[in-house]
Amino acid sequence: MRFKYFSGFSLENEKELFEEYLIENDFTVAGFSYGAIKAFEYALTTKARVDLLQLFSPAFFQVRDEKFKRTQLMYYKKDKEAYSNTFLQNVSFPSKTDMKNYYKEATSEELNELLSYKWDEKDLETLLAKGTKIEVYLGQKDKIIDTTSAKDFFEKFATLYYIKEKGHILK
Repeated sequence: MRFKYFSGFSLENEKELFEEYLIENDFTVAGFSYGAIKAFEYALTTKARVDLLQLFSPAFFQVRDEKFKRTQLMYYKKDKEAYSNTFLQNVSFPSKTDMKNYYKEATSEELNELLSYKWDEKDLETLLAKGTKIEVYLGQKDKIIDTTSAKDFFEKFATLYYIKEKGHILK
């Protein structure tokens, strides 16, 4: 297996934003936000050896109600461009990183998957039992996810890095 990285919702090639944290080798899988879901599912189901799973600001919306999720989808379908611009601003906050350099149009199905995904404790335990170490990186000033709830959830399964004064992209 070669190092695998999974990109965030409506993003591509943003891996460079996490260079200071990434451990790139043949036995590491990493993902950012929506990509953290994809990285986790890959690590859980692959037959390849995965020693380390790095989750950067994993998409964590299972604490949000259905009204929030429906509203997000409605706004996205109504005006993708406006939704995406606001999303990119919130992703980069509090940094001044121009996220438009990484933008890739996404689908409402991908947004729905991201909002509806439920991290399963049994699946996390299964991955740990396979010998995979999990690292979760969260920014205190994240405007996308509730990092307090994510921290409370993941701390049972992962080495947790809670980075003060940083946002979703950990800048």
